[in-house]
Amino acid sequence: MKLIIGNKSYSSWSLRAWLACKQSGLHFDEITVPLYGEDWDKLKKANEDIAPSSGKVPVLWDGDAVVWDSLAIVEYLADKVGRERFWPRQDDARAMARSMVAEMHSSYAALRAECPMSIRRQVEGWEISEAARADIVRILTLWAEARARFGQGGPFLFGTFSTADIFYAPVISRFITYRIAVPGFALAYMEALWDHEWLQAWIAAAEAEDWVIEQWEAPKAK
Repeated sequence: MKLIIGNKSYSSWSLRAWLACKQSGLHFDEITVPLYGEDWDKLKKANEDIAPSSGKVPVLWDGDAVVWDSLAIVEYLADKVGRERFWPRQDDARAMARSMVAEMHSSYAALRAECPMSIRRQVEGWEISEAARADIVRILTLWAEARARFGQGGPFLFGTFSTADIFYAPVISRFITYRIAVPGFALAYMEALWDHEWLQAWIAAAEAEDWVIEQWEAPKAK
């Protein structure tokens, strides 16, 4: 398999796909492409493998099979290695995990727009809108419920590491970058996931990148 991803400092969807590949336990080659610059446009025109159909990353190639959406990549890998590697075993826990992942995949537009992922940044006094604040409250509420109902088996949302953690990892990055205040239970969860060896490897690679996307280094405050 080969996984095509964007700049590690900025590309939240690439982080999700990369974590999914790590969780699968399968070998994959990683190809990083610089987003939004002239090189990105040239790469897309020169090689359809880089960004088929959607023109975006991440993209997973497995022989002749191509998957270009992070949630689709999770499901494709789960079909290959067994769904229990990605989702909780209990029906009620799995139902909540799937719902949380789907909500993450389709929602929180204000938080995404106002606090883009930028791992190398540390921002003091960032002002957010009421809409973004509502997104944060919703996320924290879901985290609290998942931890209270299903988190007894470990430090992650459903105890052991799962797709839910994969999908909310970039949210943790945003909370850290923009110094979003969270309650103690959420901070403990964030620290557990941020300290995971895979996240630490991603962070180290992001910090070593020399690409800069100015619009995400200094987005406009709301």
